[in-house]
Amino acid sequence: MRTIHLTDLRDYDLISLVGPSDQNLNIISEYFNTELSFRNQSLYIKDVSDPVFEKISDVVAALCTVIKSGRNISPQDVIYACRQISSGREVSFEDYHSVTVGRTLSGKVITPRTKGQYDFVTAMERSPIVFAIGPAGTGKTYLAVIKAVTALKNGDVKRIVLTRPAVEAGENLGFLPGDLKEKVDPYLTPLYDALNVMLGREQTEKLIERGIVEIAPLAYMRGRTLEDSYVILDEAQNTTAMQMKMFLTRLGFHSRMVVTGDTTQIDLKPNIESGLIQAAKILEGIKEIEIIQLTGDDVVRHPLVQKIIERYESFGGK
Repeated sequence: MRTIHLTDLRDYDLISLVGPSDQNLNIISEYFNTELSFRNQSLYIKDVSDPVFEKISDVVAALCTVIKSGRNISPQDVIYACRQISSGREVSFEDYHSVTVGRTLSGKVITPRTKGQYDFVTAMERSPIVFAIGPAGTGKTYLAVIKAVTALKNGDVKRIVLTRPAVEAGENLGFLPGDLKEKVDPYLTPLYDALNVMLGREQTEKLIERGIVEIAPLAYMRGRTLEDSYVILDEAQNTTAMQMKMFLTRLGFHSRMVVTGDTTQIDLKPNIESGLIQAAKILEGIKEIEIIQLTGDDVVRHPLVQKIIERYESFGGK
């Protein structure tokens, strides 16, 4: 039996570390295939080798930095620390949490939760065009919209333009009434959801009515120059090469563009190359354009999502 003493933590800090119903301890136990228990301000670890004990100690130390900064630990934080330290990488929660992306309507501070998210957020602060490529659950769309709303509130831009390619608006939706925008609105729901978190439903609707926030299919971008705008192209893996070029060349003065997509979920016909994949190749190396690759390590949804992604990747990528 090995022991990690936690006498420097206060009682309510210890509760945060252990988690509700020992949730956080159970995650660490499962990850390192051992048993953890807590009593008398100490963690007890059953039958582990020296290297595993050191890794668990490092995980606990990393989580303690979160607690001491006044933040609560989430299950995603625990899993992320386990994965990073097991791979021999450092965990810098203090760096991630020092960056504020924005505040929700309720006042909650939004910060990066992983190294990949930190790189994405800081890239959006530096560069006029940023690509974020990675699997579902890595916060690509959410962080981009949060950043856009924050820029609007700060007066850095005059409007927000959110768009997605309407791949699904062909045969499957052709029978529905209304114009193209009305037909693809259901596929724009993730964008509306993120706006509602930041602004509330009523304020979001008012900004849309006034044209300050525009949510539209990618086809509506053709022929325009988007100035003083924060422009987000979501689900970019479903753009064609021509559509991607059209979108990127809409960039106007005092504007920023964020392109997000998951190259493992392409809905284009097999003989059509994804504009996202092509753009990442063509534009690599341009100083003002940053291409951020997110991975399963950056997933911040339910812990099971990470396992699902890993299995699909090992099976062949789809």
